[in-house]
Amino acid sequence: MNWIGKPLRRKEDGRFITGQGQYVGDVDIDAAALYVLRSPHANARIVSIDIRAARDMPGVLDIITGEDIEKADIGGLPCAYPVTNRDGTPMVFPHHPVIAKDRVLHVGDQVAAIVAETLAEAQSAAEAIEVVYGVLPSQTSLVGVLAEDAARVRPEQSDNQCFDWGLGDETAVDAAMARAEHVVELDLVQNRVNASPMETRNTLGLYDAGRDEYTLYTSTQNPHSIRVCLSASTLKIPEERIRVISPDVGGGFGMKIYHYAEEVLVLLAAKRLGRPVRWEASRSEAFLVDTYARDHLTKVSLGLDADGTFVALKVHTTANLGAYLSTFGPSIPTFFYGNPFPGPYSVRDIYIHVQGVFTNTTPVDAYRGAGRPEMTYVMERIVEQAARQLGQDPFEIRRRNAIPPEAIPYKTPFLHTYDSGDLPALLDRTREAADLDGFTERKAASAKKGLLRGLGVSFYLESCGMGPSKLLIEQGFTAGYYEVATVRISPTGGITVLTGSHSHGQGHETAFAQIVAEKIGIDPARIEIIHGDTGRMAYGVGTYGSRSLSVGGSALAICTDKVVAKMKRIAAHMLGVDVAVIEVSDGIFRASGTNLAKTFAEVAQRAYAPVDYPAGLEPGLDETSYFDPEAFTFPYGCHIVEVEVDPDTGMTSICRYLAVDDFGRIVNPLIVAGQIHGGAAQAIGQALMESCEYEPGSGQLLTGSFMDYAMPRARDIPDIEMEAMETICTTNPIGAKGCGEASAISGPAAVINAICDALRDYGVSHVDMPATPEKVWRAIRSADKAVAAE
Repeated sequence: MNWIGKPLRRKEDGRFITGQGQYVGDVDIDAAALYVLRSPHANARIVSIDIRAARDMPGVLDIITGEDIEKADIGGLPCAYPVTNRDGTPMVFPHHPVIAKDRVLHVGDQVAAIVAETLAEAQSAAEAIEVVYGVLPSQTSLVGVLAEDAARVRPEQSDNQCFDWGLGDETAVDAAMARAEHVVELDLVQNRVNASPMETRNTLGLYDAGRDEYTLYTSTQNPHSIRVCLSASTLKIPEERIRVISPDVGGGFGMKIYHYAEEVLVLLAAKRLGRPVRWEASRSEAFLVDTYARDHLTKVSLGLDADGTFVALKVHTTANLGAYLSTFGPSIPTFFYGNPFPGPYSVRDIYIHVQGVFTNTTPVDAYRGAGRPEMTYVMERIVEQAARQLGQDPFEIRRRNAIPPEAIPYKTPFLHTYDSGDLPALLDRTREAADLDGFTERKAASAKKGLLRGLGVSFYLESCGMGPSKLLIEQGFTAGYYEVATVRISPTGGITVLTGSHSHGQGHETAFAQIVAEKIGIDPARIEIIHGDTGRMAYGVGTYGSRSLSVGGSALAICTDKVVAKMKRIAAHMLGVDVAVIEVSDGIFRASGTNLAKTFAEVAQRAYAPVDYPAGLEPGLDETSYFDPEAFTFPYGCHIVEVEVDPDTGMTSICRYLAVDDFGRIVNPLIVAGQIHGGAAQAIGQALMESCEYEPGSGQLLTGSFMDYAMPRARDIPDIEMEAMETICTTNPIGAKGCGEASAISGPAAVINAICDALRDYGVSHVDMPATPEKVWRAIRSADKAVAAE
């Protein structure tokens, strides 16, 4: 039976929907509670800190300060991607302390850790700690961040710049722009957003004094990488003395990739006290200290010939990094943002200039899509603007400039080579599915209700399947990005799969089982998938960047092939035939053209009882494989959004969301549908309502709860229509390209393009994200005033 391509329901959902999941918070270990005292100021010197009164509070077991961290020789939190400036000099690479000692740089910065018998006692003790701050001016906005009179995030720097990075030949691009018949420009805002997973971060630290070993339970997307960071950067102890366990994880979206201070603190406190210590983020803490994402200001210029052919593209972006560098922070607005330009388009004269800056805000890092949503938003807004200004059909201008199928494999102007795809065909299919002929009628129906209807197009091509190691290390990354899998068959025929990939909601336990089941011919329900434990799986890189299937799944496919090949040799020996004639299907090993056969269980049993056994073959059925891809993968697609805008209130409703994508080979269409739905919800949230805001001057977070930080609800999300094309990826054995980030990449531009289309009759050509009702209403009112003035 063929299992790949079947829409199987996720087998892990049974425990999730019945409340039987095992999250870090469900680990039943009696532990002391750790609470972090956090800075109330965005920028301040720590003049003094007095913990004497707090030490005597009921239930208090320990208090850890920045001085204690320094005495214990705890290292700073790591950054894995140093950036080189345009002039060849290195970026500014500041120390990121686990607990601040002399200076706090954002509201929520760690000042002290209090450990007590209960969380309430730890919180009470925190209130008794006396900290004297010397408050300094703060800079929380990107506007004016590089001005001479801007408040300095770090006084030792002459300005707030971390790096000045670029790609391309600026002189050549300026010359091409000067020759262009038309030049279209836009200023764009990428709003700062918070991942807000259902499960907040949670950590539990244990220390075994007899063995001098640490165990960390933590809600992370990559436990092996956390172990490396603890060993190499913060605790500075051998990896073999650290075990990291990440059980079920209730959403990550990139925010749970990184090494956070609390993971160090619970382990340090557990050693100091000789008992387990737990920290769990409240939702308010999550808003203060979890990494944020996006947060760009961009100026983009597009040069076109008279017929609308793109001839030059120039982009300047100021990217907020926050007060410190998170694990991948510098790579997101550089490597993952710059290199994917220009997406699906064939323009080659391109210059990308990015200035990464520090502000007195929480660090910024990857969030679903990580750089590619920002790139796609820039491309699709400027392409849409060009179509409107030149009076061209938005579909046609995209098709004219799409990379033709005969040009693939296609080397982009920068790093990547697209290996497969038919971009014009996908656009044609999208146009047909979008029913453009019926849009006029739908628009008229909306008008009868007093509503403005608009249609937005967003055409994207992304780089995902994070790897390959050689390319990434050459670009400045500090580790390999292969993936690891082990397939283990027991003597009774049980199948256990260990994977270095980690699930935080993607359905790996189902999809990975389908890959193994396809090759062996047994029911996926019989296959156990294990992940998230460095004590059981020797190594792994984790899950992010839509790499689980194309990299992790490929390692698993290769490993399963090795196991099947060994079982074929055993079966051939048992049947007395040549191994070349052995076929496997439905869990049966058969000699082709005969009625000779052995069951899967019989072959497995013989592997562990090698009395009559092939010469030179070791007993057992336990194989491990590493897969390091030769290139990234390149899914692409076109998303269409239709909106209705109420001109009296500015309220926008999403009427339709259509996604047409090429994800390569699809293992489970039902899981893919879930990924598209989830990404679309996050795209709509960013486009219409989500935005982190700080108070000017004080640097206080104004959106520190769901009362102020607006999240999309079920009523905000329409039914998602989906269609799929399939061109097989040529750089991994599964042929998969990845799907997890597609809607988050394409959706924001589609929504904003639809709103701008709806407001065309008012002369409104652009509305920044989030397009809140007030912002849309003001755009309409401003347009009305401008018309009246004329």
